[in-house]
Amino acid sequence: MAIKTIRLKAGKEESVLRRHPWIFSGAISSVPHYIEEGELVKVETSGGDVLGVGHYQIGSIAVRMLEFGVDSLPDDFFMRRLESAYALRGKLGLIRPDNNCYRLVHGEGDFLPGLVIDIYGDTAVMQAHSPGMHFARGEVADALTMIPEARIRNVYYKSDSTLPFKAGLEPENQYIIGQYDGNIAMENGLLFNIDWLKGQKTGFFVDQRENRALLERFARGRRVLNMFCYTGGFSIYAMRGGALSVESVDSSAKAVALTDANMELNFPGDNRHTSHTEDAFKFLADMDNDRYDLIVLDPPAFAKHRGAIKNGLIGYRRLNTRAFEKIKPGGILFTFSCSQAISREMFRLAVFSASVKAGRKVRILHQLSQPADHPIDIAHPEGEYLKGLVLEVE
Repeated sequence: MAIKTIRLKAGKEESVLRRHPWIFSGAISSVPHYIEEGELVKVETSGGDVLGVGHYQIGSIAVRMLEFGVDSLPDDFFMRRLESAYALRGKLGLIRPDNNCYRLVHGEGDFLPGLVIDIYGDTAVMQAHSPGMHFARGEVADALTMIPEARIRNVYYKSDSTLPFKAGLEPENQYIIGQYDGNIAMENGLLFNIDWLKGQKTGFFVDQRENRALLERFARGRRVLNMFCYTGGFSIYAMRGGALSVESVDSSAKAVALTDANMELNFPGDNRHTSHTEDAFKFLADMDNDRYDLIVLDPPAFAKHRGAIKNGLIGYRRLNTRAFEKIKPGGILFTFSCSQAISREMFRLAVFSASVKAGRKVRILHQLSQPADHPIDIAHPEGEYLKGLVLEVE
């Protein structure tokens, strides 16, 4: 069946020629009335020159480009893309006996916009963020199991909360291939229960792997507080790093239970760790000054879209002000924002404002980002979402 054609307005092809993978609805001159959401489409300039092919969807982002300068895709398109992504992770040194969890596909950063795949041992957890990738899920799953070195036996599809609501797709979370056969994965020699069935995202925040390893180097001899702990990743690295004590806080009882389970996996019976099910802001307000000399602030996104930027920045200032007021002199603060709408400059200014309000002298030791298995397409700067600072507080 012939691929349907979408034509752009005059002068609206510049970003596509620069290989930006998103085409916004306002740039489109005409859409065939018989086109269906999620279909593969050919994109042309107003003069009829071919720009490439992508997935069509209803909304602000109307087309997510899969390939440029072509009018069709080869039958083995997904196989090629996945093999390339796997080869990169091998070059990064992420596929090792002591590390079997990593991000295999990071959407636009791996030239597969709308698709995220995380690997946990022999299970791949797939999320579609576009109708086109939802409809291609079976093809993607088959290709995953055909990468010989990856040895993927199970593919779990989890897109109930990531697909556009207006698409009306009603996806079902389920195993496309294989079945549940255990959920323990290893990161840098540490064991974690991964709850991809009911947990947030794909079950684990693999994007903090290198930042957790950095924290381990700061932990020796310190009293550590890990706020918004979720699965307890920072807490467990701090324990291995030789912390005097570690306290983990999350408002979710399920998250705290998962943290405790992961702690027991790695440090059974170790009484240095304590967990609390409590609101983070309340815990910070009520805790004693100078109790902790290493604090981790890794909250959920305070601004999930541009309209929430103002309130999001207020949240980051408020949270960091509390930490600056309470941390012991000479303490270390790891603070993060995973809000894509908040730029690196905005976040840094919010943290600076918090230090002024708290009246503390602060030095930046490290500026952090997402790891290399969450690559950023140079033509798509929107792919940078995680930013962090390691601060020394006098």
